[in-house]
Amino acid sequence: MARECKQILAPPLCLSTSWLRAGRIRAMRHRQFRKSYRAFFGGAIGLTLGLVLLLSGEGLFGQNDLTALPQFGSNPNKIVPYVPTPPEVVQKMLELAKVGQDDTVYDLGSGDGRIVIMAADKFGAHAVGVELDPDLYKQSEDRIKQMGLDKRAEILHEDFFNVNIRRATVVTLYLLTSVNERLKPMLEKQLRSGARVVSHDFQMPGWQPEKTEEVVDKNGLSHKVYLYVRP
Repeated sequence: MARECKQILAPPLCLSTSWLRAGRIRAMRHRQFRKSYRAFFGGAIGLTLGLVLLLSGEGLFGQNDLTALPQFGSNPNKIVPYVPTPPEVVQKMLELAKVGQDDTVYDLGSGDGRIVIMAADKFGAHAVGVELDPDLYKQSEDRIKQMGLDKRAEILHEDFFNVNIRRATVVTLYLLTSVNERLKPMLEKQLRSGARVVSHDFQMPGWQPEKTEEVVDKNGLSHKVYLYVRP
């Protein structure tokens, strides 16, 4: 799920041209972005700038690789609004990775914990989410406890670039391509042979996917799911 990075590539922001992958997620992110105006653009000037970006079809979701925009909001590590992965896509990601009871799933940028919860509850795996946003961390932790999944699921309140993922047999991602590229050395160093990496909509540069599948959510939006297997 994704949605955060920490001054990746060119500070202070990192964005990628793959945000425009055939317009599949633009509408959903625009809706969520409108809800987040006040958090990201304080005051009337910032709000006007946000409207210009959206109406132009460029800006944060445009075709340019924008790497030098100013940061907005009180959390300097959070550069885009959180957008949850639709349940249909979560299901496909876990199915494509053939997640089972013997797996340990790490979701980097776990948001509200939906991938972690489904992996533990429906697929029987041990699941670990990594989420930097304090509100999303608390929300997902509370939900796990309410569902009685705390023996199989947990959320780490950390920066995923600093987390040890050597136990992972499956890693799930919903991040920018530029963030995936920054994560790639860490994944290559820590993941064992045969570990599966599943990415929603954004590819891992330099890796060849084993499988690519398309999922249409209940709103009619199309999503790509990429499965990679470490050699």
